[in-house]
Amino acid sequence: MFVIAGMAEERSNEDIVAEYLGQNPQLAQWVETFRGYCESNKQWDARREFILRNMEAFPTVEPGVPSSSLDRLLSLSMVWANHVFLGCSYPQAVMDKIKEMGEGIVVVDAPVHKTTKDGVLARGKRSATVEVDADGCVKRAKCGSNELDSRPVGRQKSGPLPQAPAEHQPFFNRLYKAVAWKLVSAGGFGPNLDHFEILRSCAESCKETLTCVFVPLKDIAGLPAGRTQKEGHVCEIRCQTVYMGTGYGRDESAAKAMASKEALKVFQGRKVTVKICRRRYKGKDVEDLMLLDEQPRSQGFPPALSYPFQDEQLEDGSS
Repeated sequence: MFVIAGMAEERSNEDIVAEYLGQNPQLAQWVETFRGYCESNKQWDARREFILRNMEAFPTVEPGVPSSSLDRLLSLSMVWANHVFLGCSYPQAVMDKIKEMGEGIVVVDAPVHKTTKDGVLARGKRSATVEVDADGCVKRAKCGSNELDSRPVGRQKSGPLPQAPAEHQPFFNRLYKAVAWKLVSAGGFGPNLDHFEILRSCAESCKETLTCVFVPLKDIAGLPAGRTQKEGHVCEIRCQTVYMGTGYGRDESAAKAMASKEALKVFQGRKVTVKICRRRYKGKDVEDLMLLDEQPRSQGFPPALSYPFQDEQLEDGSS
């Protein structure tokens, strides 16, 4: 059985895990494939222990074999890690579940997060919070005129770095395989699928979380002159800062569903490619990371609702 829950507690968890994986090299190689692109050694060591400790509770999980049980275990490990290291809060039933599953895991010098009564993370003196909806999609909240996003603290050069597509491509190759497998299991791409759930579960199985940005339609400049519809919302979906799709709906849920459907269409080809493309953002032409298929495009890209690469100069409207 691939578990470490019953091992002696006199030694450190780190030593126990290291010895256990040393005795199971194939398991060690397999579990390492679940490490996230941006996970530090400390974060990954903790989440890896969470996965190993809880495999017994998912008896259908087999190394090297994709399954819904594996997807659920990996999703719960991401939820647990997000709560421990980022202070993310989830529905109470989920919090109770990950607390139970994480019992006995010691994270040395774990971050301390201040939370409100409802468990929403509040960072420092910022007036905005990072929300996670019931489906596990990170929603960017606005803080003044700036959007709170996942970029590192400090200034960055405008636009993605030239090497960024190559750095992101391996992750999206894995995501492409996960989506393809999920669509085959669902009987193919169709209108009756829960497109967001497919995209979310596949992203989490690859140790990442989707980011959704919502903007009321009435707040979007540059709409076609003939468009009189001003009600509803527009949603933009990204993962690892890479743009995946945009959708419109009467409310945020419908907009998210449509954006997910558009994003999944990209996965219908033989491969997906991360590229740097020119887009419009707040009336300016910017370079953005985008996930594309091999189909030729007869029209431009929709304007960006968010832009995780700009520095303060672009944000202020100067260059």
